[in-house]
Parts: sequence; structure tokens; C-alpha cells
Amino acid sequence: MPKMKTNRAAAKRFKKTANGGLKSANAFTSHRFHGKTKKQRRQLRGTDMMDSTNVKRYKKLLSNIK
Repeated sequence: MPKMKTNRAAAKRFKKTANGGLKSANAFTSHRFHGKTKKQRRQLRGTDMMDSTNVKRYKKLLSNIK
């Protein structure tokens, strides 16, 4: 059976943490900031941990990333 390939689109968007979690950038940050409060905009900066309901699915896509 051939080796499982890493999904390259997912590899560019998500990073594995030391404890096995996944971190990613926040959604809703590309445009239309005039409808968001300053607090929302500030909290959308940087990265965040992925929700636990999605981690299993995305770990499979990132199977070869260490």
C-alpha cells in the first residue's frame, strides 16, 4: 500500500503544536472591518487553536507533518 500524502493546502494553513494540537489563523479577517468592533478586530489578529471537533479530521490531512 502506498504512503499517505500530506494535503499541501492544509499544510500551508495549519501548524501542529508540541502537544499535538493544531493552530491556525482566524477567519473573518480579509475585508469589511467597518462592521466589526475594535475589540473584534484586535482579537482576530494572530493565531488561535483549532476547535477540538475538527482536530481529528485535519490531523489525518497532516499525517506526514512532524
